[in-house]
Order: sequence, then C-alpha cells, then structure tokens
Amino acid sequence: MTQTQTPVTDELPAVPQEQNPAAQAPSHPPIADPGPLGLAGFALTTFVLSCFNSGLIKDGTLEAVVLPLALFYGGIAQVLAGMWEFRKNNTFGALAFTSYGAFWLSFAGYVKFVAPHLVAAHAHQATGLFLLAWTIFTVYMTIVTTRISGLLLAIFSVLSVTFGLLTAGQFQQQTSLIHLGGWAGLLTALLAWYGSFAGVANASWKNRSLPTWPFQG
Repeated sequence: MTQTQTPVTDELPAVPQEQNPAAQAPSHPPIADPGPLGLAGFALTTFVLSCFNSGLIKDGTLEAVVLPLALFYGGIAQVLAGMWEFRKNNTFGALAFTSYGAFWLSFAGYVKFVAPHLVAAHAHQATGLFLLAWTIFTVYMTIVTTRISGLLLAIFSVLSVTFGLLTAGQFQQQTSLIHLGGWAGLLTALLAWYGSFAGVANASWKNRSLPTWPFQG
C-alpha cells in the first residue's frame, strides 16, 4: 500500500497584512479659499449700510436696499464661507465668517420683523444692546488678529471702532456718533474689499503680489 506524499514547497500560506489606518484614510481634494468670498460679502453689505449711517444718503426710506444684501450676500454667502473655513481647518475664519453672516441675517430679521413693533421711545435701547453684544465679540476677535496679519488687524480694529460708535450713538441718541460710525464703516468696507481683492488676485495670479502683512510666529 502506497502513501500519497504531500508535495513540499517553499511557499507559505498567505498572511493578511496589517492595514495602515493612515494609508486607508480617504483623501479629500483641496478646496478654493473661501476667504475672499466672506470678505466681499461683508464689505459690500457694510458699505451700503454705512452710506446711510454716515449721512451720505439722507433719504432713510431707501435704507430698505440693505435688507436683501444682508440676507443673501452678507448673510447666507458669509455663513457658507464660514462652513468652508471649517473644512479648511481655519478656526478664526470659520468663527468670523459664520458669526458675521449670522449678524447680517439677524440684522435683516431685526429691522424687518422686530424693530417696527418696539415702543418708539425705547427702541434705541434694544438697538444699542444688539450692537453692544457685537462690539464685544469684535473686540476679542481683534485681539486674536494680532497674531495673524496686519490686514486683518486693521479690518477688525476699525470694525471695533465702527460698532463702538454706533453703539454709543444708539444709547445716547446722538446722530453725530452714528454718522462717525458710518464713516468708520466705510473705511472697514474698503479694507475688507482690499482683503478680498488680495485673496482672489494672489490665488489667481499664483503669487503673493498683493501684501496682507502676515505676522511671523
């Protein structure tokens, strides 16, 4: 009786290799910089409102033109820019754009649905409180910009002054302070527009030809 011999080979049984979790992680394609969009939305809406606050346009009935801008461009577009900043792992940009987008959305809602129903003699206190809260937020965001770039520091510094003047003007019912806040708002808009222009130009031209003065360290 013969025995069946099992062939002897040098081949070893296949052993599953341990997978590297980092290598298996899905890769996400890079996205465009949402910063220029957020700055443009903020700048344009701020510019139009500041034309009224500064007294450049004196017919208050025309101020309704601000509301659609506050809703769609200053509001929704900025919130979207903030969400994309979350995707880019930019904490400052995510907080800033989402918050100021919400500011414009809440401003539109306040002017359209809340302010008309307030007692006229005390409405300025509600508006002043609304602006004071945003002043506080803007001041501590300004402190953060001291480690980011000179351009952002300039934008947020002037924006803090803008909110501060408008807040004081509302609480004290001083038209002159509101006008000063409007002029500061116009300067804020111009600085933000420059930031948007620099962002899109540098990304499109593939170089850093327009300065934003980043801080080192």
